Amino acid sequence: MRRFAPLMLIVLAGCGKPAEAPRAGELPVWLLGVWSREWIERKGSRTNPLTVRYLQTPHAFGDVRIPVDRPRLAASSFADLTDEELRSLARQRGFIGHTTTDGLIATWHHELDFQPPDTSTDIGRLEPASPSRMYEHALDSSYTEHWASLTSGDGRFLTVRVERGGRLDRILLVAGDHFIYARNRARDLPAAESIDALIGTTHATRGQMIEYLDCEMSVGRIRGGAVPWEIQFSTLPWRERRHLDFVDRIGLSPSGVPAPRGEPGETWTVPTNTVSAGDLGVWFPTR
Repeated sequence: MRRFAPLMLIVLAGCGKPAEAPRAGELPVWLLGVWSREWIERKGSRTNPLTVRYLQTPHAFGDVRIPVDRPRLAASSFADLTDEELRSLARQRGFIGHTTTDGLIATWHHELDFQPPDTSTDIGRLEPASPSRMYEHALDSSYTEHWASLTSGDGRFLTVRVERGGRLDRILLVAGDHFIYARNRARDLPAAESIDALIGTTHATRGQMIEYLDCEMSVGRIRGGAVPWEIQFSTLPWRERRHLDFVDRIGLSPSGVPAPRGEPGETWTVPTNTVSAGDLGVWFPTR
């Protein structure tokens, strides 16, 4: 689920039965849920430089990557950070979009990126190593990645989209007890190799640096944390260990389906909802 120009291959480990190809328009069931990247190997050396969470619903996906060596920042907003601390946030990565398959070839179509957009295609050949892990290999053998399943989602998936002016503004993805939430920045980034490069080439002012970085991608648990809807990892560090307040804008209609409390100029949709009315009532209690 990384953005590279060459085709990526995920190969079957061991001698298990080959995966059955999904029907046209369907994703393989085993891909759904939440995955954690355990390590990446390059030139015989295994490292784990990023905390990576990949969440796949039956259509939409989210992938958030936080450097494990990101400094601990005692801040409540961008205003509390030094310019050097702002630059430390520029190495974060994340992408949101939808996934399509052609047999076992998957393409991840990016709609929202933390880093500047590029022209490469995010595509891979998928095969599970087991029900709980997969390996991803570059075709040129330049790297191998090991992914472990955190949950299959247990058939409970939810996608809530908010558009403003025809542009994705916010999105909530849920698989089981796990979620990824994203809030877009005010304006799309111009083309560049990275945010760090963009800051350098534009000689960005402090205000411009904050504008480039002001894109939230947060990962968390609905009921598994210290508070309901607890954010565990985020591109905005001060959001971590806090309640995801976006869900306070979601209620339930009389028929028991999500009914968001939108604001003028917003268009809300719920493209995916396989969650029971009982679970929705717990997740979005009447306020």
